[in-house]
Amino acid sequence: MPRRRRPTREVPVMSEQDREREEFQRVARRARAAGAELAPLPRAAKDAALHAIADALVAAAPEIVKANGTDVERARESGTSEYMIDRLSLSADRIAAIAEAVRNVAALPDPVGETVRGSVLPNGLDLRQIRVPLGVVGIIYEGRPNVTVDAAALCLKSGNAAMLRGSSSAYESNTVLVGVMQNALEATDVPRDAVQLVPGTSRESVGHLMRARGLVDVLIPRGGASLINSVVEGSTVPVIETGVGNCSVYVDDAADVGMAVDILVNAKTQRPSVCNAAETFLVHAGIADAFLPRALEALRAKGVTVHGDDRVRSYGEDVVPATEDDWRAEYLSMDIAARVVDSLEDAVAHIRAYGSDHTEAIVTTSQPAARRFVALVDSAAVMVNASTRFTDGEEFGFGAEIGISTQKLHARGPMALPELTSTKYVVTGEGHLRG
Repeated sequence: MPRRRRPTREVPVMSEQDREREEFQRVARRARAAGAELAPLPRAAKDAALHAIADALVAAAPEIVKANGTDVERARESGTSEYMIDRLSLSADRIAAIAEAVRNVAALPDPVGETVRGSVLPNGLDLRQIRVPLGVVGIIYEGRPNVTVDAAALCLKSGNAAMLRGSSSAYESNTVLVGVMQNALEATDVPRDAVQLVPGTSRESVGHLMRARGLVDVLIPRGGASLINSVVEGSTVPVIETGVGNCSVYVDDAADVGMAVDILVNAKTQRPSVCNAAETFLVHAGIADAFLPRALEALRAKGVTVHGDDRVRSYGEDVVPATEDDWRAEYLSMDIAARVVDSLEDAVAHIRAYGSDHTEAIVTTSQPAARRFVALVDSAAVMVNASTRFTDGEEFGFGAEIGISTQKLHARGPMALPELTSTKYVVTGEGHLRG
């Protein structure tokens, strides 16, 4: 009797999306295992790994620059602005500076194990709250490949594994940078898998990271408003929100005009493509006659286009009429919005209505005005007679930063090593029992 043939089963064909998801899961699991190995390592082991990374970056500079050249060429072909290309570009000098920043992170105190507070309770229990790593930190960022190294260095120093998802525009650069760092870790006590690049360049690869609750402990978006909003609104992983930089300079009626012009020009033009550059300036009506002609001329000499209200436009024929969108704009270019206000309170009202809670500055010789501005402005950083450009982890003495947090939970302002830790309580007794 002939044997009955079993029906053949069709093997389902795995879609590209499914393959990408599986690859992400493998990478995330490796990062989580590496994070568990990294967390208890002493400072010496982590610092040695950071120095190894710094040396490897300098040695691999030609390879990194070559890969970056591919990204830059592609960006130019797609019509990317020169300001954004500047953020994307790497050179041997920039790589050397990135490596030096890694060494600077190694020189910083290790926050892990630090006692935040402690006491002996009345019942004799010894209570300590200590800093511990967050675990696996996911970072989603745009454009700048130096963030790949800065973020990895800060994560490693604070005992965290890093899951890095840069923009597709820097994919070649980021792939080589992560490979260089992973190879450098091979000869150290820090596991190679503690630094990972999220696989894939599609939007869905970002979605995998946003939905990796249980594998990724915290997510930090770093970039423009649309990126940050999409991560905040769509992530199941807890998010530390970094903000866009619609930063303002307010020139009080008691300001030193020369100082105010210098601060404004520096805040706008020293590096216009970064989040702590000034995007708006507000001028008290009482000083407008003395300040605006000099300020507009100084900005014009630097190639800045001013988008002003009617009162500002009366001081310069080349001032572009400001629209409602200009007050909210993070230009990241040689553009700035300008308005004349009738009081400090009006300046604060404008900042509250249109600002991004990043950094605001007041220029004034009046201590009462400075104190009132500081009290009323609810931003992550407030400058008094100083440029907004100082809101930066390195400038604050924290070393490289992971971003500027504009939220109010856990971390606010430049996020350096302590902000990349959580805490746990250690309670020590001598056979204590609760009655």
